[in-house]
Amino acid sequence: MSGNPIKATIPLDEDGEHHGFLRLPYSRDDSAWGSVMIPITVIKNGAGPTALLTGANHGDEYEGPIALMELATSLKAGDIEGRVIIVPAMNYPAFRAGRRTSPIDRGNMNRSFPGSPSGTVTEKIADYFTNVLLPEANVVLDFHSGGKTLDFVPFASAHVLENEDQQAACVAAVEAFNAPYSMMLLEIDNVGMYDTTVEDQGKIFVTTELGGGGSSTATSNAIAKKGVRNVLKHTGIMRGELEIGPSKMLDMPDGDCFVFCQDDGMFEAMKNLGEPVEKNEVVARVWPVDRTGRLPIEYRARRSGLLVSRHFPGLIKSGDCLAVVGVEV
Repeated sequence: MSGNPIKATIPLDEDGEHHGFLRLPYSRDDSAWGSVMIPITVIKNGAGPTALLTGANHGDEYEGPIALMELATSLKAGDIEGRVIIVPAMNYPAFRAGRRTSPIDRGNMNRSFPGSPSGTVTEKIADYFTNVLLPEANVVLDFHSGGKTLDFVPFASAHVLENEDQQAACVAAVEAFNAPYSMMLLEIDNVGMYDTTVEDQGKIFVTTELGGGGSSTATSNAIAKKGVRNVLKHTGIMRGELEIGPSKMLDMPDGDCFVFCQDDGMFEAMKNLGEPVEKNEVVARVWPVDRTGRLPIEYRARRSGLLVSRHFPGLIKSGDCLAVVGVEV
């Protein structure tokens, strides 16, 4: 454990259903011997694979916590063969604050891996996952959505990996998740990401983007709830048939998928999520906010495809991701 101070209040390797916390000592003004208490559930039944399921890697994304909170209350040891480790809110301080990053140290959990046992609160949590939980896992599912600033068509995704067999296993798990869209995802910057740490350990990894806007919907929650059970069935941990519906396969082949804003102003979407776009078609306009009588600045797609993501708030700043175009396979 490399001296990590986090301790589980429940057994991680005993049969049955166990609900408790990952307790991280955190001395602060209002509690000299205080702790950050991260909820965790471990459900185990005999030998078999281990699934590690996480949400709220970013604290303002809610489909994962909702689906995993429900799973923790409904899944019984007799329903499975193996083990399911459920952490509905990985960055628990951010989750409680309704923020993307931690209010304690401003740590972005998904840029803090592999972490440090002697670092900030966020880095200690990352280190615990890297060195304690991940080595135990065979398959890892990490729920994401767009948070307060982005909105996505609902997709599950895998990454292009050097190990072709590992990539094929990840893609198969993504297909089993069976979101309305399945994506080969291109990350803008994968340094410090949980995804990279999981994949570097050779695990089967599935991540998602299931909506956004800092909330969730009945539709996006239902996708998350079905998807997590499908993954458990796909890996043989949970019994039963997969629920499979139509899913469009998308790819992000290069950086031309992204459109970044270069101006501050008021965001006007010109295309809806899921709609086809042509290269050089206007996908959004940015209006000046300090005066009338000036035309908006037009932003155009850099390739043809489907609009899979867009900026969500009404105001936008230079440098913000404005739109993402995926290519249907």
